[in-house]
Amino acid sequence: MEFTISADLPRIPNKKHWQFCVGSGHALLALRTDYVKQLKFIHDTLGIERVRFHGIFDDDMRTVCSLSELFPAPGAESFTEENFRACGLAYDNVLDAGMKPLVELSFMPKKMSRNQVDGVFYYRPCIDTPADHAAWAGYIQRFLRFLIHRYGAEEVRSWPFEVWNEPDLPVVFFSEDREAYFKLYETTARAIKAVDPQLKVGGPATSGSKWVSSFLAYCREHTVPVDFVTTHQYAGDPIGGVESTGDNLEAEGSEGGESWLERMQRMGEQLAALPDRSVLAGLRTINPDQTEATDMPNDNFRRNSAVVRRQAGELPLYYTEWNCNAGFGAYTNDTRKVAAYDVKTALDVTDNLDGSSIWCFSDIFEELHPFVQEFHGGFGLLSQSGIPKPVYYGMKLLADAPDTRLDLGPEATDGEIGIAAFAGGNETHVILFRQKMKNLDLPKEESVIRMELAEKPESVTVKRIDEEHGNPLKLWEEMGRPDYLNRAEVEDLKQRSAVESENWPFTWEDGVLTIRASLGVNDVYGFVIR
Repeated sequence: MEFTISADLPRIPNKKHWQFCVGSGHALLALRTDYVKQLKFIHDTLGIERVRFHGIFDDDMRTVCSLSELFPAPGAESFTEENFRACGLAYDNVLDAGMKPLVELSFMPKKMSRNQVDGVFYYRPCIDTPADHAAWAGYIQRFLRFLIHRYGAEEVRSWPFEVWNEPDLPVVFFSEDREAYFKLYETTARAIKAVDPQLKVGGPATSGSKWVSSFLAYCREHTVPVDFVTTHQYAGDPIGGVESTGDNLEAEGSEGGESWLERMQRMGEQLAALPDRSVLAGLRTINPDQTEATDMPNDNFRRNSAVVRRQAGELPLYYTEWNCNAGFGAYTNDTRKVAAYDVKTALDVTDNLDGSSIWCFSDIFEELHPFVQEFHGGFGLLSQSGIPKPVYYGMKLLADAPDTRLDLGPEATDGEIGIAAFAGGNETHVILFRQKMKNLDLPKEESVIRMELAEKPESVTVKRIDEEHGNPLKLWEEMGRPDYLNRAEVEDLKQRSAVESENWPFTWEDGVLTIRASLGVNDVYGFVIR
């Protein structure tokens, strides 16, 4: 593959939309010191401005309590109180890390819910609608007044308020249907604006780019405030793939004719045959990596975000979750496949949205289970102990790129091998990647980069993300896959897997710089020409 970077290419802004926000687990985790330490590292090294997490109103945050929980005496249930202290401590920690929260208003305090329906996750959030919408509105208003008193109106006005998370996924995140969510959004948005009209609220926070058109139509029809649009997109989704069909984006999943009973029987047989009896091994059997199991396109995010961009109109559009795999525990989450996908995708969707949030910054995460293994296929840019994964180094290449991008055209990132170039000061940064949805063992392919330069460069350096560079998973496996690492072992893994600059050979003749590189599947190289 050959690429030419001419001297007269148009120059466009390098929109680092992914620095808008990053995802994390649920609110209680923000009270942990290791969480805060890693969050600050992500902010300081990648420049990410906000963090978003679930469950600020989960019962483990103790925002609504009653005397009956202390003493089950007759009449004790009527003695209740609200307590937003833990919420404030979580947001204190976010601010102390140099970031701001993107406030996801979720989930429902069980004592305020209609049917006390629990979600499926480890921490059992209540995913039900409110029993009394007026009571919910009052609760939201008291929460906002708490925030304004603690942080000041000007600060809180800079926090986007997003209503709920993926209400289109029954059983997982919401107990009711679309119309019930629209009603919940309406109640919440009106309550927010009643406290301060300058606070910003949006939704529908759906999976797979869904519901945006109907959500905005509801808001127009009922004159409901909406300041921004949010939705999510993953390339591989175990709940159902997404096909873009014009303005009707809906999940299309099937079991290929297999009944639920047949599926459970098949899973039982597979589990019984496993020699490894760990929870992780069982999870990977029940929920295999969809990006490896099927032939999955790598451009769903680009195509669907273009449709949603049209649907959102002039409103800011934020993708508040995105990544390669939607399935927690996938082995490839710890590999450079996610680095290649996230680098390519971040470049592909830049014109379609105003901000985005990779899911998520750390494997300090408990949706399914607090896994014992250091590398267990978590979503994080960092492992549980804060060891940077390949995807972290991929985003670091994008973070370090200058703010001006050389317009190579959309075809530059369309193929299996893609390229992007950036210029600033006396440097040109070139990111070269080879991205495939399956980690196939294929021969390396040579790429040639030719760039017009008036003078011979002083140096060309490269940072490589490949089998031997930026690969802590491989080093951990060579250690025997230990479940627990002491501090010395963590620091050793960080140092040995760090992506460092190396001098790279080049030629310069007749005003043309030539760089050659052979890339394996899902390798990412970042060149700096000075």
